[in-house]
Amino acid sequence: MAAMAAALRGPVARFRSRTRAWTRGTRGAANAVGAGQQQQQQQQSFDLLVIGGGSGGLACAKEAAQLGKKVAVADYVEPSPRGTRWGLGGTCVNVGCIPKKLMHQAALLGGMIKDAHHYGWEVTLPIQHSWKKMAEAVQNHVKSLNWGHRVQLQDRKVKYFNIKASFVNEHMVQGVDKGGKVTLLSADHIVIATGGRPRYPTQIKGAMEYGVTSDDIFWLKESPGKTLVVGASYVALECAGFLTGIGLDTTVMMRSIPLRGFDQQMSSLVTEHMESHGTRFLKGCVPSLIQKLPTGQLQVTWEDHASGKEDTGTFDTVLWAIGRVPETRNLNLEKAGVNVNPENQKIVVDAQEATSVPHIFAIGDVAEGRPELTPTAIKAGKLLAQRLFGKSSALMDYSNVPTTVFTPLEYGCVGLSEEEAVALHGQEHVEVYHAYYKPLEFTVTDRDASQCYIKMVCLREPPQLVLGLHFLGPNAGEVTQGFALGIKCGASYAQVMQTVGIHPTCSEEVVKLHISKRSGLEPTVTGC
Repeated sequence: MAAMAAALRGPVARFRSRTRAWTRGTRGAANAVGAGQQQQQQQQSFDLLVIGGGSGGLACAKEAAQLGKKVAVADYVEPSPRGTRWGLGGTCVNVGCIPKKLMHQAALLGGMIKDAHHYGWEVTLPIQHSWKKMAEAVQNHVKSLNWGHRVQLQDRKVKYFNIKASFVNEHMVQGVDKGGKVTLLSADHIVIATGGRPRYPTQIKGAMEYGVTSDDIFWLKESPGKTLVVGASYVALECAGFLTGIGLDTTVMMRSIPLRGFDQQMSSLVTEHMESHGTRFLKGCVPSLIQKLPTGQLQVTWEDHASGKEDTGTFDTVLWAIGRVPETRNLNLEKAGVNVNPENQKIVVDAQEATSVPHIFAIGDVAEGRPELTPTAIKAGKLLAQRLFGKSSALMDYSNVPTTVFTPLEYGCVGLSEEEAVALHGQEHVEVYHAYYKPLEFTVTDRDASQCYIKMVCLREPPQLVLGLHFLGPNAGEVTQGFALGIKCGASYAQVMQTVGIHPTCSEEVVKLHISKRSGLEPTVTGC
């Protein structure tokens, strides 16, 4: 009952919204459009139609319904190549933030149990972890959230269609359900919120046949065992982190740099911590072949670009985490006149979230130039509905959006990376304050804190406006969220230093930064 109550309250999480909403060439679709009276009977009209039932699409639909409009949501999850499927709620709920954070928590608990005897708890070691029990608990929670979203739509009188949708023209969409039935929906305004799906390296033989992605890993019934994670994205490192944390033999294969788009000094500290705590890294390597052995294991062949040599390894699971592709190719956007970027297939939008067709909009991961984060999609969706139906003119502000990478040592950031600040303002105009620190919780257990680090990127000219904050350590998301407000409001370095810290916490270390990056520094201990 508690889980159901939480679901009905409408959970909010970090990361990425997405559901599959497309159609292949449907038999009868062309006939349905010209079916005269029969078409009129099948067609339903709405003030707003949202294509995609992820976080952003649902937020937009519910907000519009609250404003008294007739609203519909069309959503359909096409199974992954491995056959994994899920319910309403998009990526974040089903195969993203929510299950990821829960499995991250499972891994953290393992470390805490090992630390417990230092604090007087008599714990029998070694401890054992059950993937099956964890996965069942996580999956049951996700299913409760699926049901909660269905109930919320019903309560707000939003019509839900479980159909693969594609455009017929600029005001009409056709959808096909799993039984092949065609439904025609028309609307004055249409919002595309279909998100994206994991990318497969289709040029590698065996990649799709034997590999899995983040669409699958959270729904596995049995342990993935010895795992090769291919990629260096936040998805790759987060998954590798919790797999190592629950005791699985885990290797990350990186073609180039980790966490592209994030501050690279912080990214290097993240991977250093992971490597020192059991995750193996194959750097500068690219897989070329996946073969299934008679034992059922997978033999992976790869090329080491540094040495120019070929190598092989045997794994139980290969997890692809090499990026995502927007769900636009099967929407028949050309029939509506909606323009996409030909290089990445994302939908081109303006500041109003409008596409090349004024009454068709795109929000979330599917839109060009938007952060691939759940909270931005949710807020953009709500603001869009308010502009369309609530006499509002407020636009979504995509600057200084905080986020966290839930690696074993969490990395939270808001604002510019050091590289971005230097590129924008010039090295001579940027000052960086930083410090290593040791969380108080790490002292009794003598945990390694050599990668616990804080960096504040500022303009050098007074009053030294804070351009970016980067925090690596426990509870990074909670720390970063608090400071994000100050940075959003234009905080200066002096104002941050005038802030009184909460003692003894890791957050307190942020307001004690006084060492410029050009100087040496010694790590401090929280509370000292």
